[in-house]
Amino acid sequence: MDDGVVTGIGVDHVKVHFRMDVDEGGWPPVSVESLWAVDLGDGTVRLDNTPWFVRGIASGDVFRVEPDDEGVLWAGDTVRASENCTIRLIVLKDGGSAAARQSVLKVFHGLGTTGEGIERFRMVALDVPPVADLQRIRKLLEHGAAKEWWHWEEGCVTAAWRATAAG
Repeated sequence: MDDGVVTGIGVDHVKVHFRMDVDEGGWPPVSVESLWAVDLGDGTVRLDNTPWFVRGIASGDVFRVEPDDEGVLWAGDTVRASENCTIRLIVLKDGGSAAARQSVLKVFHGLGTTGEGIERFRMVALDVPPVADLQRIRKLLEHGAAKEWWHWEEGCVTAAWRATAAG
């Protein structure tokens, strides 16, 4: 179940599948993640989802796709990065309840992000555009981690995001 705003899915949207390596601890909990993307009609797609588990991609990225024998689209090389970041949180506050996830989404939305929550893993995935307040987002992430409200990770980051670590 999604807690956040879901992008409107149109006729030009396709599901794209990403293969992932599962670590020794069993993470991520899936070996394939399927995400919505807009078919650009030239063998490429633009991601229209915030990834839950795939590393190194963000909403808005354009990449090649290759259909298999059954017509399933598999992600290939990135053609153009969007300059968006993907930040993921496992919400600890209130056991990661729906209200806690929604509160996290709301506070980060106020700093310029969008995102979604998923109950099963107590997670929130944030799409952080380059116009968002990157410095305040990082400070809030670090503050919340120190308060044990959440754990967070960088799923896909840009040079602008990395520069906030120095400031």
